[in-house]
Amino acid sequence: MRVLQPAEWSKPRGFSHGVAFDGPGKWIVLAGQTGGDERGDYQPDMAAQVGTALKRIVKLLNEAGAGPEHIVRLTWYLTSRSEYEAAGPGIGAAWKETLGRNFPPSTLLYIDGLVDQRAKVEIEVTAFVPVAQDLSS
Repeated sequence: MRVLQPAEWSKPRGFSHGVAFDGPGKWIVLAGQTGGDERGDYQPDMAAQVGTALKRIVKLLNEAGAGPEHIVRLTWYLTSRSEYEAAGPGIGAAWKETLGRNFPPSTLLYIDGLVDQRAKVEIEVTAFVPVAQDLSS
């Protein structure tokens, strides 16, 4: 996978503008993951919900024989700009714990609400595992 970064553009923080990859492999597409735990309970703060959503994403990727390094796109749906901005340090820590130094292309959208009214975040994922790294086939 090659990160697309024109030399004259400033490098973004926490995401990349795009990625390109060539060759055969396996696509993985995850439904939006919220910050609800295995029992469907939600922590009250945004950072904790993001951390839970990211852990759910990593678990699903592992089920498909992939990891965070295979993520090629994230779409975030957030219910509050102010809560997201205030939760920055906690979200950064959750990111580092689950996704490490992988910064795929990301889109963040602020919306009125999610299906479960307790949810503050939902994250969709697209991943790609090149054949050379596809251990589950």
